[in-house]
Amino acid sequence: MLPYIKRIGHVKEMQMRVVNVNVRKADIGQDAGEQAPLLTHAEARVLLAAIRDGRAEAVVSLDLGHSETTVHVEQGAARIGTAALPAAVLAKIAGDPNKCFRIVDGEPQAAALFSATTGWTRSLLPTNEAPTTLVAGFTMHRIRGTTPLADTRAKVRTLGGGRGRVLDTATGLGYTAIELARTGRQVLTVELDPSAIELARLNPWSRGLFANPNIEIVIGDAAELVAGWETGAFSAILHDPPTVQLAGALYSGAFYQQLRRVLKLGGRLFHYVGDPQSGMGAKTTTGVMRRLQEAGFENVRRHAPAFGVTAVAGRGRGGLP
Repeated sequence: MLPYIKRIGHVKEMQMRVVNVNVRKADIGQDAGEQAPLLTHAEARVLLAAIRDGRAEAVVSLDLGHSETTVHVEQGAARIGTAALPAAVLAKIAGDPNKCFRIVDGEPQAAALFSATTGWTRSLLPTNEAPTTLVAGFTMHRIRGTTPLADTRAKVRTLGGGRGRVLDTATGLGYTAIELARTGRQVLTVELDPSAIELARLNPWSRGLFANPNIEIVIGDAAELVAGWETGAFSAILHDPPTVQLAGALYSGAFYQQLRRVLKLGGRLFHYVGDPQSGMGAKTTTGVMRRLQEAGFENVRRHAPAFGVTAVAGRGRGGLP
């Protein structure tokens, strides 16, 4: 069973504009063979070394570290599928450590998309493990001293896992939704930018986002959609928005009030904020904590190792259930 994706317009038109988008197995790349091979600078350097040393083959990953493949080397080129990538092409890939390249029709193409919705360019940024996304110049996961998956696990662990119905406010590559679905009965994950979902389709590490029937993907603006959800609809919330410069509404007091409303009494929230040791991170954290308390959250606490804040849904002034 495959999950379904809802594409939702403005919240005032929500009931009129819900459209189910069919998800085909061929689109989501459940099997490595269904996706175009992917190369990064690291694999390209291994292949160049094999060409230089006159070896007949080299073992590299063609799915960003998910698995390894033996690639044949002949006549100064590496043969990947039916394509022969000459040393000059491999050298260009090897010289760009900030991109992942898809091999399409024998040509390398950067795994990047421009979004007409946001005006941002999104691309896969390679790491020593799963890639992260580079959005308008900002990385969407911590990568200094950690990895995107370790960063994700730290957030979910700090939340306390997730039971029942869990809200993930920003899908991105889907790592958070995938991790939450390990324990949650259902994960509702929201993504403003359709191009983020399309980029996730290209990423082998995001396969679980599309393959897990317990994950429901909604395309829309969480800041607007939240008003249409039932009070107490979620047992836990993981709020991991883009930086405040890109998504200021997701840091507002009005949005926090709605998050408190849709979270069950005693439910737990984790809010990723950013490096608490940086000037901007410290300032943002202070403002976030104050607004969460004003919105009716209790036990609001910093969690420096996870770069975030936790809070528990209290009754607040409105006596919310």
